Amino acid sequence: MSYFKGKNIAVTGGTGILCKAMAKFLVQQGANVAILSRGEETGKEVEKDLSEYAGQCHFIKCDVLDEDSVISAKKQFNEIFGKCDVLLNGAGGNNPKASTTFETHADATNQGQGFRDLDLKSFSKTMDLNFMGTVIPTQIFVEDMVESGRGTILNISSMSAFAPMTKVPAYSAGKASINNFTQWLSVYYGEANIRVNAIAPGFFITKQNHDLLINSEGKYTDRAKKILSNTPMNRFGDPEDLIGTVKWLLNDDESNFVTGIVIPIDGGFMAYSGV
Repeated sequence: MSYFKGKNIAVTGGTGILCKAMAKFLVQQGANVAILSRGEETGKEVEKDLSEYAGQCHFIKCDVLDEDSVISAKKQFNEIFGKCDVLLNGAGGNNPKASTTFETHADATNQGQGFRDLDLKSFSKTMDLNFMGTVIPTQIFVEDMVESGRGTILNISSMSAFAPMTKVPAYSAGKASINNFTQWLSVYYGEANIRVNAIAPGFFITKQNHDLLINSEGKYTDRAKKILSNTPMNRFGDPEDLIGTVKWLLNDDESNFVTGIVIPIDGGFMAYSGV
């Protein structure tokens, strides 16, 4: 019998490639999974794709930066499944207007976007999506876990939280906040029997970064080659590479005394000095 059978799990950002893979595993294991996302069309597609498995999957429209929207989503979740046992905070992303064209000031020309050209509203929105987009759902869904006397929260960090990637300062700062928040929250809810951890995926090809890593000819871009040259396993991650760690962290039978950690799943990227 699967540990996840009958567990009620909310997944924000559940229409993305990585979170969909995690949601698929959980539904296959018999969990009741709600896909929370703004995109109704893609959300319904994920719901349909995962409907053939042992558990239940429902799409619930939700904007993680809108408190009222999250409150409404939780109400729908409770009506469909009951109390939330697990919250997987997967919402996040980047914004081109919050990214520089150049890796360093020395490389900058007049034909691109430097640090001083960044749109501050877009910068703030990017940080909010990655950080407040985790804080708000946690604040609202954790109520069920407090009432139940147990629960698990899994946040999604990034390699850029440990050593910021060039060009994406807002995204990097937002993800660094996730690491700190994960540790803080684990202490706050430690005696409430609510475990809080995070995974930090290395480099995976997703919808958001596809054009940055794969060119129009279907070959790796210079940035992709640079990533691979600094990844000891010399490949990009596959969404399935996340599953073993996620299974362990969400399973109280296996990780009941594990809280406040951020686990890299990166093919060795963080271990390599580049020399």
